[in-house]
Amino acid sequence: MQIPQRRQFFKTVGATGAVLALHELDFLGRLPVVSAAESQLPSTAVQFSPDIEPLVRLLEETPQEKVIERFAAQIQSGTSYQEVLAALLLAGVRNIQPRPSVGFKFHAVLVVNSAHLASVAAPDTDRWLPIFWALDYFKSAQARDVREGDWTMAAVDEAKLPPSHRANQAFREAMDGWDVEAADVAITSLCRSASAAEVFDLLSHYGCRDYRSIGHKAIYVANAYRTLQCIGWRYAEPVLRSLAYALLNHNGEPNPADHELGPDAAWRVTQQRLSSLDESWNHGRLDSAETLSLLDTLRSASPDEAVDASVQMLAEGIAPQSIADAIFLSAGEMIGQQPGIIALHSATTTNAMQYAYRTAFRDKTRRELLLQNAAFVPYFRESMRSRGKIADLRIDATPEKVDANGDTDLETIFQTVSNDRKQAATQMLGYLNGGGPPEAVINAARRLVFLKGNDSHDYKFSSAVLEDFYAVSPAFRNAFLANAAFLLPGSEDRDNGLVTKVRDALG
Repeated sequence: MQIPQRRQFFKTVGATGAVLALHELDFLGRLPVVSAAESQLPSTAVQFSPDIEPLVRLLEETPQEKVIERFAAQIQSGTSYQEVLAALLLAGVRNIQPRPSVGFKFHAVLVVNSAHLASVAAPDTDRWLPIFWALDYFKSAQARDVREGDWTMAAVDEAKLPPSHRANQAFREAMDGWDVEAADVAITSLCRSASAAEVFDLLSHYGCRDYRSIGHKAIYVANAYRTLQCIGWRYAEPVLRSLAYALLNHNGEPNPADHELGPDAAWRVTQQRLSSLDESWNHGRLDSAETLSLLDTLRSASPDEAVDASVQMLAEGIAPQSIADAIFLSAGEMIGQQPGIIALHSATTTNAMQYAYRTAFRDKTRRELLLQNAAFVPYFRESMRSRGKIADLRIDATPEKVDANGDTDLETIFQTVSNDRKQAATQMLGYLNGGGPPEAVINAARRLVFLKGNDSHDYKFSSAVLEDFYAVSPAFRNAFLANAAFLLPGSEDRDNGLVTKVRDALG
């Protein structure tokens, strides 16, 4: 398939600030439109098909080369967006083991929410593309799991479930003791008896306690919960069992309950510092100068020092948002300094932890999430040092040759992304500072992920950073989004073949 001519593509997205369906994607009109309402959890979610098993089995048993064709036929015959999304998530948690790391092949589970977010943000006509990509990606991960032992989630031991009134305490004891078997039955009982909000808050507490798997634990907590908000909490039990299992991953290490290990060091400091914050911690003032000061501190701080600096700011009446801004900017800066897997995860982990911070309801959990998010920045910086050269780039410095008039158009910017990412970031900053609409950048970037993205990280990163543009304070948004050019796809990158696969499947 020929990619749409760049000039026409960027004329379309630039003129309106919204990605419109292109002529080359007209074949998607043969599928039912996914409305914005359908991609959200409706009040009638309990009326989902009572038996999702056949659809999950279809996904599990269909060969990869046939999966898009089979699911296109299912969709054309009436299978809904939520049902396909549910099948994706449930097939993943049943067939993909979060071992030896909560990553690698397990991205087939982690990326479901990222594909969903991309779908929700896309025009109605394009919403199936990320889902078809995720179906194909699951089959690759499933094959890898088979090669690594063909793990399958076992049925829960019903005889060992704690009573509902003991479920919360039993789960805490199991998680604090890093006891996989006890956590499995406890989370099952908790899922059957507690509210979704209570369960999410508790899982957020444990999802941010350690740096193992470079942030994937926190990512899984947020992504699992967000996907369940669309497909319905009735599917939560196997997902939460998988999640509890993932959170207890300490592969290759002794039991953290009995040892003081490096990935848990910041958590111990966070727990000590929580009591020093009074009830006014969340009522401070926004202060850009303090944000930049913390950004500078996080460039050289240890995890412990990052926690202490954040606590001090809160105690001095600085708003949590000013701390969050420094964390977002740190992630953006690391992306420019060493565009790669570690910096990418600093952004996706921050997206997850900030979502959890905004969503958790216990005051203590929210403080933990904010402080741990700050502590993770030095962890990521240390991981980057083990990966090689780190460029001398500061996100708060004014780049040379910025086009202050914003005359560089989107076509040129995304063409430059494919050839010179540093220059593309400079061009994008000039475009945004010159009044270019950020929505046009976001929509163009998202469409290019559909056309060019080959890896789960293309979806994870783009969904996170494009969403977080609006979570950053206005004074820092442009710099944050511009640095995303270091990892976003460019218009001259090779086509991923997804559009061709879907078009062929639809005949």
